[in-house]
Amino acid sequence: MTLRAAFGRTWIYGVALLLAAIVLVPLVYVVLGGFRTTGDIAAHPVAIPHPWIGANYREVLADHAFWRQLLNSAVIAAIATILVVGLGAMVAFALARYQFRGRELVYIIFTLGLLFPIAVAILPLYILIRQLGLLDSPLGVALPEAAFGLPLTIVILRPFMRAVPIELEDAAAIDGCSRLGFFFRILLPLSKPALMTVSILAVVTSWNMFLLPLLVITDTNQWTLPLGVANYSTEYTQDTARILAYTALSMIPALAFFVIAERRIVGGLSGAVKG
Repeated sequence: MTLRAAFGRTWIYGVALLLAAIVLVPLVYVVLGGFRTTGDIAAHPVAIPHPWIGANYREVLADHAFWRQLLNSAVIAAIATILVVGLGAMVAFALARYQFRGRELVYIIFTLGLLFPIAVAILPLYILIRQLGLLDSPLGVALPEAAFGLPLTIVILRPFMRAVPIELEDAAAIDGCSRLGFFFRILLPLSKPALMTVSILAVVTSWNMFLLPLLVITDTNQWTLPLGVANYSTEYTQDTARILAYTALSMIPALAFFVIAERRIVGGLSGAVKG
């Protein structure tokens, strides 16, 4: 290995470690802060817990509101994921395997949806949700989340489905398999890496959503975890340690899910790029 190549590799690793530190240091601070007291944090903002105090985490775990908000977040994330993956797979199948006039235009329209975050349409969304009678309902949050998740889902799934050889579809047709049969029995199993990728992204996106639930849900019994964290930080403004413990516990489900499924995300996205 030449000196230039070694320097370039070291520089890349250095940048990667710097970015990892920028992401991980706040997370570590929040988790460790939950094992300290508020007085200790005020006296020594950056320090290792000494002694380690688990009372903050125990109090949060004993709070029924935390578990209710966890369940609400899980229900909304499940509904949004099922909708975005199911509908996205069917749309991607039509755009990838069917020939019709305006197909590319339809795909471009979906692609343009990536440029519009949900905050841009939050006011008309709220009015529409209110007219449909979906305020304080999991569907009032899950449906818009699924709608705004469709563009990315289609962009990832379409290359996968286009990459499947047409000969395979012809062979299935000769064996008596219909177009829908080919979709369910052959295409979806072959697109499993991409389906896992869009499912994971949908779950994490829904779990972290704050603005939409804030406007749609007013019933405290229907609050999601992000709303619960915001309310908890307001209720216990003076108790920094308990707020950090609550925040750390609210991050764990989505963070653990993301870490476990990270390889599938990378595989799905690389396959989409190749397609």
